[in-house]
Amino acid sequence: MELATLQSAMIAAMKAKDKSRKDAISALVSAVKKAGIDAGCREDIPTSMVDQVILKELKSVKEQIDTCPDSRADLKEEYQFRYNVMQEFAPQQMSAEEVKAVLQEKFAEVLATKNKGMIMKSVMAELKGKADGKVINQVVAELCK
Repeated sequence: MELATLQSAMIAAMKAKDKSRKDAISALVSAVKKAGIDAGCREDIPTSMVDQVILKELKSVKEQIDTCPDSRADLKEEYQFRYNVMQEFAPQQMSAEEVKAVLQEKFAEVLATKNKGMIMKSVMAELKGKADGKVINQVVAELCK
C-alpha cells in the first residue's frame, strides 16, 4: 500500500462527507507520516513501512475492541467500524497452511532441531508483516511436537 493511495481514499471519504470513514483513514495517514518522519524518510515512505504501520494500527484497534466493556456498545461499534475500514487497506496475510508450507520448504534444517525459540527467531525475520505472529507461533508449536 502506498501513502498516496491512503490519501486519495481519505479525500474520497471527505468528498462523500463520510466523517467516520475519513477519521479512520486519517488516523492511518497520520501514523504513516509519523513513522516516516521517525525513520528519516519523510518524502519517500516505502510501501513496506506503510504496510507495517497499517498492521500496527490494526492491532491496536483490535485491542481496543477486545478491552472495551460490553456496556459501551456505542464505543465498541465505533472501534469495529474503524477496524473494518483499516482492514480494507491492510496487506493480505498468509494463512496457517501457507505458513506451514514456507516453514517446511525454507526452514527444514531449523525445524529439525525442534528448538521453538530458535525456529521463531529465524522465521519471524522472514515472515514479519506477511503473516500474523500468533498464526506462526501455532504452526511452529504444531511442527515441534
